[in-house]
Amino acid sequence: MPDHAPDLSEHLDCLLPQTQCGQCGYPGCRPYAEAMARGEAGPDHCPPGGDAGARALALLLDVTPVPYDRSRGTHKPAQVAVVVEADCIGCTKCIQACPVDAIIGASKLMHVVIDPLCTGCELCVPACPVDCIVMEPVAHA
Repeated sequence: MPDHAPDLSEHLDCLLPQTQCGQCGYPGCRPYAEAMARGEAGPDHCPPGGDAGARALALLLDVTPVPYDRSRGTHKPAQVAVVVEADCIGCTKCIQACPVDAIIGASKLMHVVIDPLCTGCELCVPACPVDCIVMEPVAHA
């Protein structure tokens, strides 16, 4: 009998928000999808996906839907990181923390976030020693 777990994990990964934030307890959306496909994780671990995401994952997994686990974090509207230029010291810690390489800059120079690449995971915020990163709602065109 063929193993359908790779196909299932691919479909599950497509339903996830791709924030790569780790709030699910896995180092990114793909590892979480793979754990769900193996039956090692439930569909309720993703705060960025919210209740709607948990329902969609449960439907694909053919399990009873439950709300997302609020102990893992708060579901928020889409957001992006913004570097407050006047306060940035160019330490590169935010670059190192960003799981999707959405921050560019060089040592001792101001950094900037590439908005379309930013997933809003917030991992850069605690990494910044001078608190010069703020989260702002995504501007809809």
